[in-house]
Amino acid sequence: MLPRTKKTDALQGTLDMLVLRTLSLGPQHGYGIAASVQQVSGDLLRVEEGSLYPALHRMEQSAWIVAEWQVTENNRRARYYRLTKAGLARLAEEETKWRRLTRGVDRVLGFA
Repeated sequence: MLPRTKKTDALQGTLDMLVLRTLSLGPQHGYGIAASVQQVSGDLLRVEEGSLYPALHRMEQSAWIVAEWQVTENNRRARYYRLTKAGLARLAEEETKWRRLTRGVDRVLGFA
């Protein structure tokens, strides 16, 4: 078994990438982000509230996104999240890592 040099969570990293990608299309509130991921993935992916909001908070603390209160189309107040330049750069890094990982997995599956 390879030693772990840094605690990483593949799902957390994937969630960040999915949220950042969704926000690259424009500002969105939390429920809208979750709904978009579910819709675009053809109902294969679901983002749970218990994972989404801590991730949004963490990404805001990392300055990848910013949030502001706005009124939704249903006349409710909600925090709308927007991607920053740092978030766009982070998205590019995450997409590069993801593509490298999936190429490696494809190679292993093709070899087996």
